[in-house]
Amino acid sequence: MVLGRASELSAFVKLGTSDGHIEIELKGPKGKPNLVIRRTLSATSKSSQFILNGHAMSGREVNQRMAELNVQVSNLCSFLPQDKVAEFARMSPQQLLRETQRAAGNENLTAWHDTLITAGKELKHLETTLTADREQLKTLQERNANLERDVKRYEERRAIEKEIELLELMLPFVEYTEAKRKYDQLKAAQTEMHEKVKKLNESNAPYINLTKKMDKQLKDLQDLREKKKSATQQKFASMKRKWQENLTLEGQAEELKNELDNLKTREKNRLKEIQKSEKTVENLQKNIDNPPKIEDVEAIKEQLKQLRAESRDVTERQGDLQERQRTCIEEESRHKMELENARRNLRQLDDVNSRRLKELEKVDKDAADVVQWLRQNRHRFRMDIIEPPILSCAVPDTKFATAVEACFNFNDLRTFVAQCQEDATLLNRLVVDSPDALGRRVRINSWFRPRPEYADPPMSAEELRGLGFDGYASDFIQCPDGLRPFLHSTLNLHRTAIAVQAPNRVDAGRAMEVVARSGGASYIVGNTYNQVSRSRYGQQKAQNQTRDIRHARFFLFADADPAQKAAAENAIREAEFHLEGCKKQINELSVEDSKIRAEINEFSSKNNALEKRKKAAIDIKKKLETMKLKLVSEQGQLDRLRKQPSVDAERAKLKSKILKCSAQRVIVLKDYEKLAREAIASQTEASKVALEALQVAANHAQLKAMCSEREDEMQKALAEFNKVRQEYQIAKLDSRAKLDASKEKINSVDEELRARFQEMEQTGEAQKRSVEELTVELQTQQEKLELSMHTNPGVVDQYKKRQEAIAELERQIEEREEKVQKKERAIKLARDNWEPALTRLVESVGQKFSAAFDRIGCAGEIKLTPHEDYDKWAIDILVKFRDHEKLQLLTGERQSGGERSLTTIMYLMSLTEEARTPFSLVDEINQGMDARAERAVHNSLVEVTCKSDSGQYFLITPKLLADLLYHERMKVLCVNNGEWLPEETDRVGNMMRMIEGYVNHRSRASA
Repeated sequence: MVLGRASELSAFVKLGTSDGHIEIELKGPKGKPNLVIRRTLSATSKSSQFILNGHAMSGREVNQRMAELNVQVSNLCSFLPQDKVAEFARMSPQQLLRETQRAAGNENLTAWHDTLITAGKELKHLETTLTADREQLKTLQERNANLERDVKRYEERRAIEKEIELLELMLPFVEYTEAKRKYDQLKAAQTEMHEKVKKLNESNAPYINLTKKMDKQLKDLQDLREKKKSATQQKFASMKRKWQENLTLEGQAEELKNELDNLKTREKNRLKEIQKSEKTVENLQKNIDNPPKIEDVEAIKEQLKQLRAESRDVTERQGDLQERQRTCIEEESRHKMELENARRNLRQLDDVNSRRLKELEKVDKDAADVVQWLRQNRHRFRMDIIEPPILSCAVPDTKFATAVEACFNFNDLRTFVAQCQEDATLLNRLVVDSPDALGRRVRINSWFRPRPEYADPPMSAEELRGLGFDGYASDFIQCPDGLRPFLHSTLNLHRTAIAVQAPNRVDAGRAMEVVARSGGASYIVGNTYNQVSRSRYGQQKAQNQTRDIRHARFFLFADADPAQKAAAENAIREAEFHLEGCKKQINELSVEDSKIRAEINEFSSKNNALEKRKKAAIDIKKKLETMKLKLVSEQGQLDRLRKQPSVDAERAKLKSKILKCSAQRVIVLKDYEKLAREAIASQTEASKVALEALQVAANHAQLKAMCSEREDEMQKALAEFNKVRQEYQIAKLDSRAKLDASKEKINSVDEELRARFQEMEQTGEAQKRSVEELTVELQTQQEKLELSMHTNPGVVDQYKKRQEAIAELERQIEEREEKVQKKERAIKLARDNWEPALTRLVESVGQKFSAAFDRIGCAGEIKLTPHEDYDKWAIDILVKFRDHEKLQLLTGERQSGGERSLTTIMYLMSLTEEARTPFSLVDEINQGMDARAERAVHNSLVEVTCKSDSGQYFLITPKLLADLLYHERMKVLCVNNGEWLPEETDRVGNMMRMIEGYVNHRSRASA
């Protein structure tokens, strides 16, 4: 099987027989018996049987015993049949090295080499993997670094939310604790107050009973007193009536006396009035008879009519002027309104930028401060620093605002764009690296590229419309020209297709195919963002990652259209120009109005003078009519005064009335005296009863005061009891409700928060703060939460997963680095052993190989060729058989069969001294050699293999040359094999006997 001459074991059984066997005896290790191995073969079966020293064994056990003896039948360096000579020459230098190591040199060479090969491959694989892991780690760390601020905000927001949850959990508990404490206090207070009321009620009972008894006694006395008093009062009332009657009569008498005394005075007054009236009548008649001069009123009216006719023309001119003034004022008002509208429109346009700046200040105060500083310091830069897209970009059509804003991340929206390297460096130096600009250092995002490059759009305009897209994101955004490179090279807005108006028209599969054609890009359909890319492995198929986009936050503020702003400014200038013209025209009309007013004032003065004369004439006429009426009235009054009666008759009548009144007064006074005496007697009795009642009332009042004090104390205690009882009931219900609320709240939270709360409750930390303190802190945390910007939890999950991946990757890298170090140490240790030993072996074999070729007039060299991969280390055999040739590598095609055989046997002989195998064998190695080479090889073989320290060497050959060199350590075995061999007898069949006979015959002949 090793020779390769048959593929089945049965082929080695002699024809015509059913089975066969092969037996070999090998010298055993020192101090141990030899090994006799027998293998039985069957002509009809593929199986065979091994017998070792008479015991059946498996092939594996036999191979193991062969390995212990270092027998290497499969190694061409120790077992080389003729059929394998060409195969030896065709062995690669790497195979030759491995086979040489197995056959010669240090017994650990192969193991060291295998260790180096395995460890080298593992080291290379580890280093490749380690490099890839480090690159991946760097990529993951860079990605996480970009998300770190968002994650920090999310964690801060989440910490605030957890603190709010804890406070919301603690608040009902603390409320219940305080309510329970209040409940316990009120319960004790209620019990105390109930005992107090009970004691007061028992102590007040005797006083209350005595008070009721005195109430009845006092009521009886008061009723009697009231009866006496009522009788006395009736008497006094009668006296009062009589006295009033007396006073009435006295008054009547007094009036009569006064009238009697006034008769003289009244007569004198009548005579005086008659004289006065006569004089008045005389004066009135005189004035009527001699009236003043009166102007003709009709003539004055005619003059007024004429004057008004003359002023009508002036009035018409004034009306025409007023109409022109009104028209001019209306024109001025219209232009003022236009000016105000234009200014308001301009303010509204400018207000958008202000609102955006306030929005930026909410999310990034540093960036907002830098914007305001840049607006005041534009002169310090060579070119304009373009403000962040949140301020400098606008989406006029708000339908596309959400889609366009989805193309930006938060950092992109806050990025300042410089248009030259000088400005970019200056901006970072003033704002980021030093506090020169804002008085503090701030962190901002800035961007500049000298010549940014960006790919073409993934599809043409026709394809874009054909697929149902509205356009690219760059088509719907307004921005300064200097910002376009940033939007195109960094954000690829010119490569991001958008379909918002009719997203259902877009064929998703076709769109993905067209976008992937250029290597990948992004497109937005409705509220879905699609990121298309190609796989870097295998068939490089297209891949699509989708995500929902959030509603626009910043681009919904429509920015001021420059054309609209310019139109508003033109409208302001035009309105101001027209206003100036209106003011000039109004001034001219005012001058004309002043002249007309002067004329009107003149007519008014003349009119007033005529009206005054007219009024004076009318007043005189009215005055005369009044005097005539007064004259008639005065004459009537004079007649009445003259016809009044005489004084004597009136005096007698009054005296009679006075005498009658005096008689009536005497009767009334007698009745009054009688009633007075009766009233005094009745009043005396009533006073006695009143004094007795007063004494009882005083006693009753004193007792009642005492009872009142006790009752007040009782009521006060009862009121306090009722108040405490009411507070107790409220506190009881409140405590129970807050206990239920606290339990419900505790049951509703997660285990982590519940455990943290229970820990705080056990340590007493939960009771340290009051409800008010917790409420204030909760409001503070809620305000912080409102100020904290919301971050997508998916980003945080991605960050945490990536952090875990980074930690795992760092752990793997650390492990692999340790493995690399171990492999490097193992490789160094193995190489430090293997390479010197291998070098010594190759140098030793090479020296012998070169010497052997020199002896036959040829040239040969053995060379060790190292390589960075240990499995590619090689032994190169270089030979030269002709003087004009150069040393050439031994191959299975370049040299002839004899040259390959010669080289092979020379190499094997060179290995003999270094060989570790117990024996070596070559079969028909001399076939194809010329006589000279064959003789030289045979002589060298004898020289090398017959040394005392050489291993056993077998040379199998069908023929040998005559007169070859032989050695006493050589043993020649002649094998006769064939179908017609004679039986072994004393005469034939014994080769040694035949040789000995021949030698003896020669000896005798020579003697």
